[in-house]
This record gives sequence, structure tokens and C-alpha cells, in this order.
Amino acid sequence: MSVNSAKKTKSKVIAVVGPTASGKTAYSIELAEKIGGEIISADSRLVYKGLDIGTAKPTVAERKGIPHYMIDIVEPEVEYSAGLYVKEARKCIDDILSRGKSPIIAGGTGLYFRILLEQYDLPEVPPNYQLREELKKLDSTELHSILRDLDSEAADKIYENDKKKLIRYIEIIKSTGKKISESRGISEPEFDVEWIGCNFPRDILYERINKRVDMMIENGLIEETKQLLNKHGRINNLLYTIGYQEIISYLDGEMTLDEASALLKQNSRRYAKRQLTWFRKNENIKWNHYPERLS
Repeated sequence: MSVNSAKKTKSKVIAVVGPTASGKTAYSIELAEKIGGEIISADSRLVYKGLDIGTAKPTVAERKGIPHYMIDIVEPEVEYSAGLYVKEARKCIDDILSRGKSPIIAGGTGLYFRILLEQYDLPEVPPNYQLREELKKLDSTELHSILRDLDSEAADKIYENDKKKLIRYIEIIKSTGKKISESRGISEPEFDVEWIGCNFPRDILYERINKRVDMMIENGLIEETKQLLNKHGRINNLLYTIGYQEIISYLDGEMTLDEASALLKQNSRRYAKRQLTWFRKNENIKWNHYPERLS
């Protein structure tokens, strides 16, 4: 037997990526129906229980009986990390493959895809609690400015109000003395990945985002936000999540509902732009390409 034939064949998975409101959810469900697939969410907000309307979480009816994983797994108080996500998502992939099904990883959190499927290793930097406490006293704008001075490339990839990630990146850079891209190692990818990109021309995508925001408000985003605040209080995962932070400002009397809606649309469009910047660095993504059934 030759050396090459003795090598273990990599298991094949499909990754469905793209910006918010690009149709990833419906696309991945349709694909799963056609190829006998099961879906693993790669969205940093869908892991949280109760964050439904504001995150456009697919309802049970919308899932059409297709098994979904990595959705509704922790309470919003939990600071769920990319490292935890990867460990659990790998278990889901192995389970799906063991039953002869096709794993479809679908979502818009680029970091999750990068670590899970592109084998970018997170630097193992222990938490510096003293530094974290100091940084928590600063507002998001100040944190983003600090990160930009340390690593402008990393700053461009993070939403300005994501205090948790801003603090962690600053912590990593100060601990390693390296930029984020330099402190991440790259190992041999574990899976044979079919990369599928969902997107629309910018004007159409932005129109879809605007309509989605209107639908969220119509479907009860304000009431959902009130319920989450009553149950969990003013926790970071509400205050710094697009969809809830704008409605909280409205509830606090800082702006009208029209102003909150306009800001939510603007923040969502900006987030979509950042997502596309992230994913377009992956040359293996076939945009708007429909794969054949996996063998």
C-alpha cells in the first residue's frame, strides 16, 4: 500500500457563509433537505437562549424538521467564547458524520469558521483579571481606540460596541507583544470543506436588511427586549448586541422609535460590510454557488 493511499481521507463538510440578511438560513435548510444534511449554527448570538427576534433566530417552523445545533445552548449571562464553540461544534460534526449525514455549518461569525474549519488556533493566553477590570471602566469608543493603536487590522474587524472582544484582543496583544494575526498559529485543516457564499448586490442586501429590521419590530422586538431586561437585567450581551442595544436606547428615552429603527438599520448594514470584508479574504468561498450532493 502506498503512503498516499494509507493517509486518512478527510471528512467533508459544507460551510454556508455570508453577511446578515443574505439568506443563509433559508439556503442552508433547503440544502440540508436536498442532501440529507444537518445544520450547525456558526453565529455568536444564536447560542443564547431568549435572544430570538433580535438575532433573527430561525423558528422551529422555519427549520422544517432539519436538526439544528449550537442554538439556545446557554443563558445570556454566559460569556460564551470561540474556544468553547469550537469544542462543542466539533462534537456535533463528528456525531452527524457518524450517522452518515452531511454537516452544514451555517452562519455569519467569521471567527468561528476560521478556528473551526480553517484551523486558525487561538493563542492560549490566560486571563489577566487586573487588566480586564481596568479596561471594563472604559467605554467602547475608548477601547476601540486603544485596540486601533495596538493593532489597526484587528480593530477593523470588531464591532465598536463589542466590549468583550475588544477587551480580550487588547489582553492578548499586551500579553504576547504581538498583533492578533501574528499570535495565531495555523495547522492542517481537519476537514475537506466546500465553501458556499450567500450574498446580494449591495443595494439589494441593504434593502433586505432594512426590511428585516421593520419586520423584527413588527414581530415584537420591543416586547422581547423588555422581557429580556426584566429576566436578566442590563447584561453585556444585551447592551452590546445589535438589535437590542438600539431598542434599549429607545426604552431609556434616549431616542424615538423611528430613530432607534434607523440606527439599528445603520448598525446592521455596517456589520454586514464587516462580515463581507472578513469572508472575502477566504479565496475558497464560491459565492452563490450551489454544491452537488456530497459523496
